[in-house]
Amino acid sequence: MKVEVNGGSFEEEPRPGQCLRTYLRERGWFGVKKGCDAGDCGACTVHVDGRPVHSCLYPAFRADGRTVTTVEGLASPDGELHPVQQRFLDAQGFQCGFCTAGFLMTTASLDADQLADLPRAFKGNLCRCTGYRAIEDAVRGVCHAESPDAGESVGRNLPAPAGPQVVTGTARYTFDVEVPGLLHMKVLRSPHAHARITSVDTAAALRVPGVHAVFTHHDAPERHFSTARHEHPEEDPDDTRVLDDTVRHVGQRVAAVVADSEAAAEEGCRRVEVTYEVLPAVLDPEEAMRPGAPVVHDKDATTARIARPRDNVVGEAHGETGDVEAGFAEADAVYEGTFRTQRVQHASLETHGAVAWLDEDDRLVVRSSTQTPFLTRRALCALYDLPHDRVRVVAGRVGGGFGGKQEMLVEDLVALAVLRLRRPVKLEYTRAEQFHGATTRHPFTIGVKAGARRDGTLTALRLRVVSNTGAYGNHGPAVMFHSVGESTAVYRAPHKKVDAYSVYTHTVPAGAFRGYGLGQVMFAVESALDELARELGMDPLEFKAKNIIGPGEAMITPGGEEEDLYIASYGLDQCLAIVRRARTEPAGEPVPEGWLVGEGAALAMIATGPPGGHIADARAALLPDGSFELGVGTAEFGNGTTTVHRQIAAGELATTVDRVTVRQSDTDVVRHDTGAFASTGVVVAGKATLRATRALADLLLDFAAVHLGIPRADCRLAEEAVLHPGGRLPLKELYAAARAVGVGFAAEGHFGGTPRSVAFNAQWFRIAVDPGTGEIRILRSVHAADAGQVMNPMQCRGQVEGGVAQALGATLFENVRIDERGEVETAAFRRYRLPQYADVPRTEVHFMETADAIGPLGAKSMSESPFNPVAPAFANALRDATGVRFTRLPLTRDRVWLALSDQSVSSSS
Repeated sequence: MKVEVNGGSFEEEPRPGQCLRTYLRERGWFGVKKGCDAGDCGACTVHVDGRPVHSCLYPAFRADGRTVTTVEGLASPDGELHPVQQRFLDAQGFQCGFCTAGFLMTTASLDADQLADLPRAFKGNLCRCTGYRAIEDAVRGVCHAESPDAGESVGRNLPAPAGPQVVTGTARYTFDVEVPGLLHMKVLRSPHAHARITSVDTAAALRVPGVHAVFTHHDAPERHFSTARHEHPEEDPDDTRVLDDTVRHVGQRVAAVVADSEAAAEEGCRRVEVTYEVLPAVLDPEEAMRPGAPVVHDKDATTARIARPRDNVVGEAHGETGDVEAGFAEADAVYEGTFRTQRVQHASLETHGAVAWLDEDDRLVVRSSTQTPFLTRRALCALYDLPHDRVRVVAGRVGGGFGGKQEMLVEDLVALAVLRLRRPVKLEYTRAEQFHGATTRHPFTIGVKAGARRDGTLTALRLRVVSNTGAYGNHGPAVMFHSVGESTAVYRAPHKKVDAYSVYTHTVPAGAFRGYGLGQVMFAVESALDELARELGMDPLEFKAKNIIGPGEAMITPGGEEEDLYIASYGLDQCLAIVRRARTEPAGEPVPEGWLVGEGAALAMIATGPPGGHIADARAALLPDGSFELGVGTAEFGNGTTTVHRQIAAGELATTVDRVTVRQSDTDVVRHDTGAFASTGVVVAGKATLRATRALADLLLDFAAVHLGIPRADCRLAEEAVLHPGGRLPLKELYAAARAVGVGFAAEGHFGGTPRSVAFNAQWFRIAVDPGTGEIRILRSVHAADAGQVMNPMQCRGQVEGGVAQALGATLFENVRIDERGEVETAAFRRYRLPQYADVPRTEVHFMETADAIGPLGAKSMSESPFNPVAPAFANALRDATGVRFTRLPLTRDRVWLALSDQSVSSSS
């Protein structure tokens, strides 16, 4: 075989059955990404003789005699970017960037007719981050990126520092590294929802050529832990083992085979003989709480931190302010209903995985797709009795997370193999394993009852919440507690009551997911209040505006007031004003005759960070050439924090962002950071960066004043120098002068994540519904976001658009279906419907004019919160159009059609 790749010739024969994707990656073309294994996502797109193909479906032997171009080969030989690459840079047409190579290769092949029909042209490419608007702008040549002057970067559209690497395919994600002597791990998983393993025979597996080891529960540590990663581990139950002799869901790992190749490891898995004693299983959380139900975790409540193990309740919350029954008695109208939300997969295009090895000092090094490198190191040390200085965890560029990588799902197993075999080992999930071996969003059942007086004043609000945490309690109690926090605190009502339960079942575990429970409960609360307003004959938006919390008010939940949570800036009134304005503007797109038109809105409030503290440490230093280095622990996975940290640093140090180098996400080279979750990348880690760079600026000016023999007040930082009345002192000269007297320029900043503020969002839709088919068209989508001082409007807008798009998927069609055996039925993208380019409207994003008193430079969080008001706003618009209150997600076309058909039959009978 002879194939030309990016101008070079390769003659190695492919392995039997090998696809072109793995053939190319094994030869160092890491821009070719693995996202789905089935030709569904387009991340592996390359050109073969100038035509785009999904290389995961293209047999490698068919490339014989052909010319292959990957994203690395798009640029000219002298390094000049292809026009498409430049446009993606100028428009910031990416966030995590994992899908970008595929979009670039597809776009570069489009002719004029195809460019005129992007929904069809991009039907084979998926993006989970951007919401597609940024990609469209890139294709159309819209430029958003700016290059501001020194010290003026905050509030401007600075591009991501890794942008050039993303568009050229040289950004290194988790597995984009060559590790000599690498072994491959594959996992054997349970076919049963609940069973005890009575025996495991590994002899046949060990006879497979290339297999080095098979690990079972006999090899695993006895101690229990939680896969969830929090600064305070006691927030989660210790209910998990690396490998267990009891399996509690279909897909739970049973054994791990390590071999020279993935094929040998897979064959080894097939030959492991496991004998199970099948046990009764319970799949429904309400049934799980009933007397006599199968017990999922029969553990000691105190040591495992499970609320009521025998009742399958991992955590519960009960609270009341006032007297809700008296509140309902005062009401002139009462609405009561039950709402249900489904499982949703994170569907980050880079799957979970890790590669680990022992370095020259015999230290364990783990390179992982994680949002929490420091907490993962801590967990590995505890699990394997290792001191912290013997373990290093590195997160390269992470290909999406959305909360799903706030878990330790692979690193523990890889570490076990490396410590035993003393060889490098890799475990990379397949797309199917993401569905039945990772985590999902928590399914919720929410009973809500709300009452109000005739004048629209809320008198009482009561919630009964049941969250299905699945087979393990990772994040279960925390998600449950959070779900009933800001969702009830955002509304004034003298009488509130909550009863909430996080419940074990024998199903795939749920975990952290964008919104962290608030989206599920806000769907119920916002829908119920919309319905209550209609019963009172009031406009739902004005009804809500009458009852929302105001600036300076205490946020009261049924559990009381959170002591460290404040309204440090208030933009909810501005958000509602944006919605009011949208409702009065022209309708726009014409609607087909006979279609029903409606509009709806919803609002949401979210805390900017978790309770109990979220720690970030940063370090800033002046380098010999007069540039700066910033060390931060938070991970980059499309959240844009790296860009914002550089902007903060450049602003404080009066320089340009290109003169600030960021080191991050490596436990060996930066200081502690709890992790990139709970919307803390800017408001917590950013505040640590602000404090570090301000302290460094003070050091520079103090030394310059002494060195020059002038008052400190006569010195100020400017680009590459300290300015003073006699001229300018270049920073590299200042560095040299300090070094000559044994002084270095480095400063540290710390923030513990408290006190916290709140961010606000409002979403509005106008939709049209075909009553004959159930088809829904989004005529207009408007989102108002109170993010405080917006540090980077281009990036923040992308976060909002991505959140709305992801939420629309959960609203309209995404659903992890589980059969009667407890097995996931939707374990592939083609069976699990993700939003495509054609599905997502161009949402109009508006930022409010506020500045937060707590956040760095007035900023607030805005990565999770856009998700939360989308489903209720859409459901309210659907209610407005059809007269039917839909109480179950997703709002699929068949459900809408059936409801309208039933309504039609009822009205005619």
